[in-house]
Amino acid sequence: MKLELLSPAKNLEFGREAINHGADALYIGAPTFGARAAATNTLEDIEALVQYAHLYGSKVFVTVNTLLFDNEIDDAVKMIHQLYNIGVDALLIQDMGLLECDLPPIELHASTQCHNASVERIKFLEQAGLRRVVLARETSLEQMHEIRQATKMDLEAFVHGALCVSYSGQCYMSQYLNSRSGNRGCCSQPCRSTYDLYNGDGKLLIKERHLLSLRDFNASQQLHSMIDAGITSFKIEGRLKDLSYVKNITAYYRQLLDNFLNGNFPLSTFHFPPSKSSSGSCTYTFTPDPERTFNRGYTDYFLRERQPMASFATQKSIGKKIGEVTSIGSYTLIISGTEPFANGDGLCYLDADGKMQGFLVNDVQGRTVTPNHMPDIKVGTAIWRNNDQAFEKQLQGRTAERKIGVEMLFCVSRRGFSLDIKDEDGVSVVQHMAAEHAESNKPLHNSNNIVKQLSKLGNTPFVATKINDVTEGRYFITAGTLNELRRKAVELLKEYRIKHFHPEDRVRHDQNQPYPTAELDYRANVINDKAESFYKHHGVNEIERGLEQTEDYDDKALMTTKYCLRYELGCCLQGKNEKEERRKEKKLPFIAPTDTLILRNNDRRFRLDFDCRQCLMHIYSAK
Repeated sequence: MKLELLSPAKNLEFGREAINHGADALYIGAPTFGARAAATNTLEDIEALVQYAHLYGSKVFVTVNTLLFDNEIDDAVKMIHQLYNIGVDALLIQDMGLLECDLPPIELHASTQCHNASVERIKFLEQAGLRRVVLARETSLEQMHEIRQATKMDLEAFVHGALCVSYSGQCYMSQYLNSRSGNRGCCSQPCRSTYDLYNGDGKLLIKERHLLSLRDFNASQQLHSMIDAGITSFKIEGRLKDLSYVKNITAYYRQLLDNFLNGNFPLSTFHFPPSKSSSGSCTYTFTPDPERTFNRGYTDYFLRERQPMASFATQKSIGKKIGEVTSIGSYTLIISGTEPFANGDGLCYLDADGKMQGFLVNDVQGRTVTPNHMPDIKVGTAIWRNNDQAFEKQLQGRTAERKIGVEMLFCVSRRGFSLDIKDEDGVSVVQHMAAEHAESNKPLHNSNNIVKQLSKLGNTPFVATKINDVTEGRYFITAGTLNELRRKAVELLKEYRIKHFHPEDRVRHDQNQPYPTAELDYRANVINDKAESFYKHHGVNEIERGLEQTEDYDDKALMTTKYCLRYELGCCLQGKNEKEERRKEKKLPFIAPTDTLILRNNDRRFRLDFDCRQCLMHIYSAK
């Protein structure tokens, strides 16, 4: 069983850096039809990334995971054939209409946008011929175990990054508000906006807070449990994040996974220890720390049990907590802690109303900082750093090196010399070079020089772990000749590794099993004839078209979420409330069990509906 670290690639540069920092696989946006419209890439750049990734045994997955209208199907299929021809390893898809098309034999993964939240749904996708499923972010460890027992599909799960408050694929808020569909890659992120909360009598309960904005996901402390539950691909969110985030978070999870691969933690699920799924080892010029790059505070969401997870104070990064204000001067603050400051650092805190405020550091003298403006702040206030100048500077330029181990065998041949290079994966090439067999009068010195010259692999992807000079230095060979022999052998090995890393053809075998239900409503996201045909082939009799096509929002849930605002406010209808004193400490309003709750953003009003039996919250338009 191979474990895979899957990193985001906004573009070619980000993809290469993700590989350098330890990614076993990448996911990157196609030229069109990807779920991040702001992160598209040309076929030429994707092909270049495929070549670079395959050199290290890493894979490239391309996102073609938007819903498609009928007039887009042909263009999508044409593009998919082009992606297959340039060596892409797999596609992430959402629209089931593609399964009715003439696709090349490329591996298909069910995007998290497919709402992969139940065993029944996942088993059906397996029977329909998909190779891998990206689990809903809301999936618990217990559910992961259950899914693993029910299917042989590859299971991919998120381990880090931003959280959609809604089940993926089940959010229509952006489409409703401004015709920007999240299912078509254009989400305007209304969940990150501020809202007022009213009860049914029109009483204002909370004003201008980020009531639907979640903290970021961080499953690093549960990685062992996820592996034990049968997850084999660990996905980092962030195709729109900056390069320092990609470097830092990829390196952080690479080190964690390597701990498991090196046998530092026992795993009960596997009869044989898991192995890595790509080649090479990484070294870094920095110490990875997920708190020092963009984050809204962290949660492991529903992996273990329901917990507070909202970020009411801000939708922006809060960073890393570094201390508390211990003294306030006329123009300065003294802040406790051991973390050093730097000019230009961004510091933030929560004001008396629980909203995030911030300032920049203009000058530093030990623990005394001079802000660019004096904040309205009190002694004892906690301080976070959300812009770490020193760390960002560390992450500029070359910050990682990834090397594939090779063994070399230097031999004499009939007309000269040969160099046999064998890499850690067992790939071997031999390079010959014509040269005179001149006897050496200093065999030991000459042999040492041969080894020294052959070990100079410099900026190549390789590092020599063993060099054997079979000639024992009996023949003199110039440094220039050795360098040329080494250079040609290395190029031959690089070409061989790339050329022979072919994605395995995956012909889809649809078992034509019936879909778990005979009726589908708008939440199935069917907006083209091909998708309708797919479901009908699988026994579905009644199919309601998706909201992107009908725009009929009456009595339709605009968002379905496992996040519960009542629970977050300490007023759970199932009695799972926080202690009363804790709720008062947070200055949260009391909400009666009979209260109707209304969210308001400017002139838009939304009604909250609580399905306590399934522990779900639905959001409807309240005209």
